[in-house]
Amino acid sequence: MWDIMGADHQGSLELAVSREGELNSLRTWLDLAAIPGVVVRRVAGTPGPGEQGALDTLTVLATSTALVAAIRILPEFLRARRSDLSVTVTVRGKKLTVDARNVEEVMPILEKLLDE
Repeated sequence: MWDIMGADHQGSLELAVSREGELNSLRTWLDLAAIPGVVVRRVAGTPGPGEQGALDTLTVLATSTALVAAIRILPEFLRARRSDLSVTVTVRGKKLTVDARNVEEVMPILEKLLDE
């Protein structure tokens, strides 16, 4: 893990958006939330076998408590966007896709994954 500003970041998650044009907006929402101990980095996407390109993602580094606080921004972010936008969250190799229609069902699952 990265040691940033002397804090030991014990967890991370990856966020990918269905429309790459919204990635900077999501980063801005996370930055404006100013959650102590959360560091957000934009990471260039890595194409898989047979792919010509890949979308960039955001990596969020923090303690598990701060990660839960960061993930709780997603419902508000999604509701402020068009209904067809989705965010895929990768936690410990598990991917869950959140959109405005399923946010109430998926958020408890994400929070549980982060608490483990």
